[in-house]
Amino acid sequence: MDCIKDGIIGQIVGDALGLPVQFEPREFRDIDPVTKMTGNGAFDLPAGSWSDDSSLILATIDGLSKSLKKKGDEENLSLNDIIDYDIIMKNFSLWLNDGKFTPYGFAYDIGGATMDGIKRYDRGTEPILSGGIGERDNGNGSLMRILPIAYFIYYLSKKYHIDEEDKMTAIHNLSSLTHRHRRSQLCCGIYTLIALEFIENHEKESNLGLEELIANGIRKSKEYYSNNEEFKGQLHHFDRVFSLNIQNLPRDEIKSGGYTISSLEASIWCLLNNNSYKDTVLEAVNLGYDTDTTACIVGGLAGIYYGYGDIPNEWIDKLAKLDYIEDLVDKFSHPLIDLL
Repeated sequence: MDCIKDGIIGQIVGDALGLPVQFEPREFRDIDPVTKMTGNGAFDLPAGSWSDDSSLILATIDGLSKSLKKKGDEENLSLNDIIDYDIIMKNFSLWLNDGKFTPYGFAYDIGGATMDGIKRYDRGTEPILSGGIGERDNGNGSLMRILPIAYFIYYLSKKYHIDEEDKMTAIHNLSSLTHRHRRSQLCCGIYTLIALEFIENHEKESNLGLEELIANGIRKSKEYYSNNEEFKGQLHHFDRVFSLNIQNLPRDEIKSGGYTISSLEASIWCLLNNNSYKDTVLEAVNLGYDTDTTACIVGGLAGIYYGYGDIPNEWIDKLAKLDYIEDLVDKFSHPLIDLL
């Protein structure tokens, strides 16, 4: 359970840390870097407020929990038999339309592709066909909420036989609820395979280094996608990731807007160039632009690697509706841990 809490709280803290300065350019952060949890800013909300990133993560873990409760006692199920994408998508709709899974009872900071996907679902489109497939539908809105599937894959594999195709299909389907373009799916696949390396390292107490864990996840993803015809046309967009050389790129070459590949690259770069949870997420925020989402994405991996105890207590304590967050995390964690 600790590993799950590490990652989910790590994401939400990163989101809240970056939210007040969202949209501001890197030059602003160079002059006035973020060093602590603050409020006001982009949405004029109190310190510890979290955005759509965290809302959709919470909606996802709630949906996965309900999926497992519904089908978890059956035998010989595939991962995609267990996951009820309709439940998850209904949660997304409840977030957008009714303010569920939010800190203050209303949705805000809503990405365009995410909104479009939910509206398609509300009009009757099947969940995994709701996401956009256009070139402009490659924002980071599925990458920011994909981490929970890594936990689902890792722990359910202790009870069920989950082969590689089943695993990767689940990742792509979860992305496709709002982002169905192959590039977005591929970003989610790479990130999840890295996350699985982090989770296994934590659970087995292997103490492998960041560079080795990230490289292992990237190599596995490159091997899978290079042998998958549906994704081959997208691979050239990931040359910098697959080169395993992002760590050595100068900061000026790391982009931090809302494009999904930029967010993936920035997350890997921040991880490899820092030595603590705090420094990693502050680095992400101080890249500027899509500050909350970059810090959320990298915060999940940093939370798993460094552990809950490395997240500053004063940041955690400021989170809006912390009891609510912890309750949802517990409901997600306990059934998965019971599978061990």
